Amino acid sequence: MHDGKPAPDPEALMRSRFSAFALDLSDYVLHSWHPEHRPPELESDPALRWVRLEVLESTGGGLFDAEGFVEFRAHYRDGGTPGVMTERSTFVRHDGRWVYQGPV
Repeated sequence: MHDGKPAPDPEALMRSRFSAFALDLSDYVLHSWHPEHRPPELESDPALRWVRLEVLESTGGGLFDAEGFVEFRAHYRDGGTPGVMTERSTFVRHDGRWVYQGPV
């Protein structure tokens, strides 16, 4: 999906966004964010490493759905110290593709 192919559903988009954060592909992260909600830019933090994603629940996002939700835990290391971020995210169809809208 980092190659321009659209994600088939919100869970796939969440997984590709996590990978993009881990690989510091900020252009992809911004492009996969709903234009009305995305920040103007992302700053890299060399001390922050995203290391593992757990998808806890994924709902919606079917062929006829306009919205889907993904609840996840993202594990990271910040300056060597482990941490976890938990979020329930909303994804919507925009211009025919799934995009991240934001946390619920």
